[in-house]
Amino acid sequence: MAEPRVIIVGAGPAGVRAAETVAAAGLTPIVIDEGRRAGGQIYRRQPDNFRRPYGDLYGTEAERAKAVHDGFDALGDSIDYRAETLVWNIADGHVWTASGKAQEALPYDALILCTGATDRLMPMAGWDLPGTYSLGGSQVALKAQAVSIGSQVVFLGTGPLLYLVASQYIKAGARVAAVLDTSSFTARITALPDLLALPSVLWNGIALTRAIKAAGVPLLTGVTPVAIQGDAKTGVTGVTVRLGNGEERHFAADAVAMGYHLRPETQLADLARCTFAFDKLTRQYLPVRDEDGRADAPTPLYLAGDGAKVLGARSAEASGRLAALAALSDLGLPVDKGAMIMLRREVGRYGRFSRGLAKAFPWPHQQAAALADDTILCRCECVTVGDVRRTMDVTGAAETNRTKAFSRVGMGRCQGRYCGHAAAEVIAAHGDFPVADAGRLRGQAPVKPLPIAIGEAE
Repeated sequence: MAEPRVIIVGAGPAGVRAAETVAAAGLTPIVIDEGRRAGGQIYRRQPDNFRRPYGDLYGTEAERAKAVHDGFDALGDSIDYRAETLVWNIADGHVWTASGKAQEALPYDALILCTGATDRLMPMAGWDLPGTYSLGGSQVALKAQAVSIGSQVVFLGTGPLLYLVASQYIKAGARVAAVLDTSSFTARITALPDLLALPSVLWNGIALTRAIKAAGVPLLTGVTPVAIQGDAKTGVTGVTVRLGNGEERHFAADAVAMGYHLRPETQLADLARCTFAFDKLTRQYLPVRDEDGRADAPTPLYLAGDGAKVLGARSAEASGRLAALAALSDLGLPVDKGAMIMLRREVGRYGRFSRGLAKAFPWPHQQAAALADDTILCRCECVTVGDVRRTMDVTGAAETNRTKAFSRVGMGRCQGRYCGHAAAEVIAAHGDFPVADAGRLRGQAPVKPLPIAIGEAE
């Protein structure tokens, strides 16, 4: 009998551990990754000619990053690794890929999606100016090119990534003008019982905060973003926020890194016809899966890592192993049931910690209602907040896909990755109904742009 074909999409922490597990069972999984080298975003590797030590690149996660890299490199010929390859569609039991100008449709017996997460963004006046980056983008610049996004950078938003990237910039010698957090200190105290599920991870976060303050960088919490100043020619010149007492503070800067925690990359799960359900705590739709990672989908689909729910890199490793074991079990292969029980418990602890993070660093949905009509909402298509509100008033469209059809919000290159959640909040606030009722943007193939000259692989 032919060997079952297991395809793993993504080579971050979850994908690497899933590949190890499948290979250990005697199968040769196909591992497809958009990156040039395994590691994902969190453990992104530096270029071959760079020699920065692991401690400088990954801080407290240096040992874990090295373990993930070494684990993947040790797999060698036991996997079919396809780097710099885009999965642009999933349909009819096939994974559609593109590499260079060649495309291929790969059938599968089990598909494990380890697609990771991306920045979650809330628009504000001036966020479309040159010099404004997402937190993830600013981190890529530092890790992959060893450059700062500006000579004086403001970090704005909320969530652990805000503090991690700011501290990485400080350690690299960049000038950080301020770290501005929209979440309140009170929210963190309230979330403490859940955060204590992982004391060591909590302590790492506290250490990052202390390091930022020790560097003399202003760190303000409970702020409300007002505007990013500058113009289209000169770019960013500064950032203004409002403090809890109503006072406005301005910080001079030539670059801004912004982001509000992370959101799962769920487009491929959507194309695989996975069921989604609304998560009240994080105010977003997430794919439905069981405790082992099995998705509610018509074909054998397994979800692991932050692409299913943002639980962090450590949880991604455990959930990657667990999803792979579930897939192997469903294929009729022997698995260690005891190991699965231990992995479920481990992922459960990370789930509790993740709930604490959501409470401590909440998505600032209330900002959507206060956005001025001339604020750019969809940067790809230059759709303003006012365009969406007028579309609703004129057409009666009160659901994200209907509003997209009439206004083009979310119809650009990013396919709504960066504006979709904010658009739903704008729609819900203007219509005065729960954001769950605004729905979610449905995924469309191709999930990312393809070359016009693409053809069949030889």
